[in-house]
Amino acid sequence: MVYAVRVEKTGDPSVLTHVDVDLPEPGIGEVRIRHTAIGLNFIDTYFRSGLYPAPNGLPFVPGNEGAGIVVALGEGVTDFALGDRVAYAGPLGAYAEERNIPASVLVKIPEGVSDEQAAALMLKGMTARYLLRETFKVDADTTLLYHAAAGGVGLIVGQWASALGATVIGTVSSEEKARLASDNGYEYVINYKTEDWVSRVRQITDGRGCDVVYDSVGKDTFPASLDCLRPRGLWCSFGQSSGPLPEFNMAILSQKGSLFATRPTLFNYIAERWELEETAGDLFAAVADGTINIQINQRYSLKDIAQAHSDLEGRKTTGATVIIP
Repeated sequence: MVYAVRVEKTGDPSVLTHVDVDLPEPGIGEVRIRHTAIGLNFIDTYFRSGLYPAPNGLPFVPGNEGAGIVVALGEGVTDFALGDRVAYAGPLGAYAEERNIPASVLVKIPEGVSDEQAAALMLKGMTARYLLRETFKVDADTTLLYHAAAGGVGLIVGQWASALGATVIGTVSSEEKARLASDNGYEYVINYKTEDWVSRVRQITDGRGCDVVYDSVGKDTFPASLDCLRPRGLWCSFGQSSGPLPEFNMAILSQKGSLFATRPTLFNYIAERWELEETAGDLFAAVADGTINIQINQRYSLKDIAQAHSDLEGRKTTGATVIIP
């Protein structure tokens, strides 16, 4: 029997139930891993609450990100060996001591990167990578705005974008988070609780606006994020931590400057094996050369997963959080 957390009905953190499950032998093309660390992400709360439907329905084991040791190999697996340290982002099922998972989604953890770093890094770090290198190619001529700058993805984006030479602006909800963002690459930090952040962005950019706004907040930052963009700028909406966006008329994009809009998700950027390997390789290299410092600011036991979800949704966490099985 393997200890796991399961959602049998969607709702608040109290629906996270603790169960012992029978784990079969890994199937064709699968690997069994024993988790050493599990990542915590806002997308986990979306599946738990029902905002995002679980792909295979109820019940399900949540969690999209983890790291661990290969303990069994299914038929046809040749790229991994027993004892390999591996990490992944997706599919659901991370909230467990052990799991079977397709070998095709795994990457080996290189020397110099710990299991906890990898577990905290895969989903958030690869998200930062596609945002900065694919969705919009950030360089020294870029001015960007990132909401929730002190969050897990935000701290990685700040460091990486700063290393690319960009002018990096971030929004936060407290002075403590403002200091954290400033220490992680944000040249300008705006406390949206005490400042008019749209006016401040306009002031910082001398009225021009940003080239790109990265928005994982959703309801609370729309449509104001659009007012922070230059004409033909890009609004990248990749999450909705404050709630889903309202339906809106596409004409608003032309009215505010012929703006571009996109709603990307990581899994469309790593769907092919070569894309996953390239993305993870760039990410691990950025950690190894010091461009990115992965800050694990919270650790919870898997038995305390409901508290972890409550703290995340209550904006009580900063940086990355890992769950220890």
